[in-house]
Amino acid sequence: MTPRPLRWTRPFRARRRPGSRTRRLLELHLAVAVLAALVSMTALLVSYREVQNAAGEMRTRAAPAVQGVSSTQLALLRAHHEAVTSVNTGIDRVVGAGARYEAQLAAASQGLSRLSDVQIDGARGRGVLETVTGVLTSYSGSITPGTTTYVDDELMQGQKLAEAVRQLDRPGTGVVPRLDVLQHHQMQRMSRISTLGPLQLTGWAVAELGLLVLALTLVSSLWLLRSRCGRSLDAWLLAALLLTVALAVVPLRATVATQERLDTAREGLTAIEARARDHDGLAAAQSFVTRTSFDLRDRLAAERWQSWTYYGALGAGTLVLLLPVAGLGRRLNADYYWRAG
Repeated sequence: MTPRPLRWTRPFRARRRPGSRTRRLLELHLAVAVLAALVSMTALLVSYREVQNAAGEMRTRAAPAVQGVSSTQLALLRAHHEAVTSVNTGIDRVVGAGARYEAQLAAASQGLSRLSDVQIDGARGRGVLETVTGVLTSYSGSITPGTTTYVDDELMQGQKLAEAVRQLDRPGTGVVPRLDVLQHHQMQRMSRISTLGPLQLTGWAVAELGLLVLALTLVSSLWLLRSRCGRSLDAWLLAALLLTVALAVVPLRATVATQERLDTAREGLTAIEARARDHDGLAAAQSFVTRTSFDLRDRLAAERWQSWTYYGALGAGTLVLLLPVAGLGRRLNADYYWRAG
């Protein structure tokens, strides 16, 4: 009996069920959506909080500290100017002639007391203020006798006034140079607070990129459900998409508005510091510092919608994380996909 010739046959391949691929696509979209939501919302909330914290520190610490040093310097210089003027014009012999000098010196002392609570130079700043307070006490002990006690003794009066000048202006150790050093450090700190650094810019870039990936994933999920599952629009995914767009726009707009306020405040504080270093027209400089300080206080006050944006973003971020799970998870748990998988 002749054996039958062998025929080549294709290897048997199990036919993949049509729902299997759809299920894997839904699972992939769900995983990408959850991951993008977690990354983007973490970066967004941290970045937004940093900007709001910077605005708060600028309003409560940095601006009062810079303004306080400038006001104290101007009060000291004006007190000295009033004292010397009273001596040079001979009105130091008149009763009550030193009232303006004493008022400015008292204002400087009060300014130093307030600075100890708001200065932003840390332990170094506290050390400077302690030293300045001691030198200011010595200055007062020299200028006051020079304008009151020794009005009839020109030699002693000249000596006391010379001591007061050295304690006020001596390079490196005088009250004004020490306050200049403190102000320089505070201006550097203020600039860092009011400027978006590379880390913050990176955080916002990650947040916006993550929200873009999330939005594209949600659009792809809607198309997948429409083309493969017979769903025109899924309400859960559509709501998540709308919230994603809102999260990409509203917190960023609030951050831009806050940064504009910080930029304006930085420019104003720079002008105050420069005006305080110009010792001409002390009364006009004091008026400028006071007027600008009030203006900056109003500008740094946060609007209500900016303060509540963080909590709104937190709630919306939670929904953006849960809504895709609800929308896609509902389709994955359908009987058809369990049988097809």
